Amino acid sequence: MKPISRILLCLLLCTGATRVCALPRDNTPVPGGIAILPLPADVSPATARYNGRRVLVTRQKGRRVAVVGLALGTKPGRHRLQAQTRSGKSVSIDFTVAAKAYAEQRITLKDKRKVNPEQQDLKRIRREQKQIRAALEHWSDGDHVVTEFRKPVSGPTSSPFGLRRFFNGQPRSPHSGLDIAAAEGTPVAAPAPGTVLRTGNYFFNGNTILIDHGQGLVTMYCHLSKIDVRPGDRVHTGDIIGKVGRTGRVTGPHLHFGVSLNDARVDPLLFLPATPANATAAGQ
Repeated sequence: MKPISRILLCLLLCTGATRVCALPRDNTPVPGGIAILPLPADVSPATARYNGRRVLVTRQKGRRVAVVGLALGTKPGRHRLQAQTRSGKSVSIDFTVAAKAYAEQRITLKDKRKVNPEQQDLKRIRREQKQIRAALEHWSDGDHVVTEFRKPVSGPTSSPFGLRRFFNGQPRSPHSGLDIAAAEGTPVAAPAPGTVLRTGNYFFNGNTILIDHGQGLVTMYCHLSKIDVRPGDRVHTGDIIGKVGRTGRVTGPHLHFGVSLNDARVDPLLFLPATPANATAAGQ
């Protein structure tokens, strides 16, 4: 095995079938980040839960670890992972989440309905949000969970993860993904193996694809001009799944790339190689 840079902080698992990156890069659990928690040897992996949800469990240096996604709304302080031993004994693993401040972004949109939707729009939005939530909550068992992602499209970061956003001066939910600027029609590639969960055209997100990578790891691709896959399709790293567009709530062509782990939206940069371009984006 080739040596792996400490800058990347990525470890290959050589004792089990699953491969995973040691994330995040600074190993500090923060809102929008992840926590990597060693598990006792006798813990049953299927019982590991955080806030009532199953979490990804894999092996790292021969030891089982839980990889826990932390939502942007996670409060700093003490948190707890619950599990059970194979004999049925309850186990609690405490960890600390540090505070993290994210920058603000103010965006002006000409289409006022994308800021203050009309009543007919709200019915559509509620229906679509239910569909998207169901996909993001999806769980599938799998031994081969790849989290060393390839960047789905080349281009600079136009909006980093976690921004506190204001549309036409009105506060909205923080930015839950990474926006990558690219020309309309630029091919978008699958960053890792997975199965297409859902595709659709949504009021805010435009043409969208959601891919299941296993054990609660789901990725999302929004504002596409074209969708080249269907639900149920199996994709491999590098497969073209669609093309960059400007559908939905946008000011220009770009890809919104989102990563969800145990139904928590986390920073996609944690799953991408620490290239100079990505390192610059992380510092924004």
